[in-house]
Amino acid sequence: MARGLQRVTASALGPYQSAVVRIGFAATYLFFLLRELPHRHELYGPDSPWHWDLARQLTEGNRAFSVLMWTDSTVWFEAVYVLTLLSAAALMLGWRTRTMSVLFMVGVLSVQNRSIFMGDGGDNVVHLMAIYLVLTRCAQVWSLDARRAARNARRAAEGLPPLRDIVGPALWVVLGPALATATLMGGLGGTWWLPTLLWILWISAAVWWAVNRYAPHSEARTLLDVLANLTHNATLAVIMAEVCLIYATAGWYKIQGSRWQDGTALYYPLNLDYFTPWPALSDVLGASGLMVMVLTYGTVIVQVAFPFTLFNRRVKNVLLVVMICEHAGIALLLGLPFFSMAMIAADAVFLPTAFLVWLGTRATLGRRRLLSRLPGRSRTPGKPGTPTRADGPNGRSADGPARDGHGGTEEPRLQGGGGGHTLVG
Repeated sequence: MARGLQRVTASALGPYQSAVVRIGFAATYLFFLLRELPHRHELYGPDSPWHWDLARQLTEGNRAFSVLMWTDSTVWFEAVYVLTLLSAAALMLGWRTRTMSVLFMVGVLSVQNRSIFMGDGGDNVVHLMAIYLVLTRCAQVWSLDARRAARNARRAAEGLPPLRDIVGPALWVVLGPALATATLMGGLGGTWWLPTLLWILWISAAVWWAVNRYAPHSEARTLLDVLANLTHNATLAVIMAEVCLIYATAGWYKIQGSRWQDGTALYYPLNLDYFTPWPALSDVLGASGLMVMVLTYGTVIVQVAFPFTLFNRRVKNVLLVVMICEHAGIALLLGLPFFSMAMIAADAVFLPTAFLVWLGTRATLGRRRLLSRLPGRSRTPGKPGTPTRADGPNGRSADGPARDGHGGTEEPRLQGGGGGHTLVG
């Protein structure tokens, strides 16, 4: 028990899994906003059938939060839409992750609560995960914040001061008055948890910055790390439980209904024009009673069984592959790409670390090969895992991260708090 307690307080678990979840959900909403860019006014803006007055009556009744309810100005709507799009892109890249995760959450809640009838099951998952990501340390790897932290770590090892950060404090200064104005004007919805969360994040950012600057090796710094790790690990457990709950409830509800017992739940969508982007392929599957039966019963079995397979790693990994393929099929056959992307991003929290590290290595190698083909980027390739002249002892590059033994590099990982985990960094 003591060892387990030490583990959850000493480090933020699942760095690669949380990074994949961050990238997946940010990319999902980014592509959704880009896809609906020509139709944004009809979906969420001034030309929406769900008029602003109707949306305001609903949000006043259910106390939902949306900055789009502050005014019906078209300019304000455009600003919020663009800000949400930019925050999704920045969160996907891991730039100022804590700040961007907060802005991403505000944008997602604002856009979705403006027209709640325009979404589907995937939007509900994005809605929840946007809130959870704020509480995670999801930029430890595969992020621009991790690279910035690695550069500062190398400078510290060389006895140099860290790079001066201007953007972080500037964001903190700008967001503080904005948050105060929204709070005083009652623009944070009718719930208590959202303004409380935003103020805690803003104040803790200042505390974190002050401790990192004036007492980086003190007990206060260690305490902040412990609190951040506990929050991250608890939130990661909630995300896992949420995914299990989604599949368990979906599977058991399917068992109780007759549509999934006789196969019509799959057969009907395959014959509806709205859900058939590839009519010929849908006709082939719909005409085969055997395929309809296999897909129908296979879906139910996988969804019901998945939460129980977490006790067996090998079986869990097999079902993960099946579910990812299932959602890819939904995107292809039923024309629901964003729902599928959201569910695959949620499934990624259960992916094994070894696979994610391997995937990152392959991506690094692919990027290097692509860049080496550009003019002025040529380099003399060495054998995989073999140190070159630029490498120091143990395969560590003099100006880069350690090699991973496969010809790639080990992804820089934020140690401790990291500059990318607060509003000021």
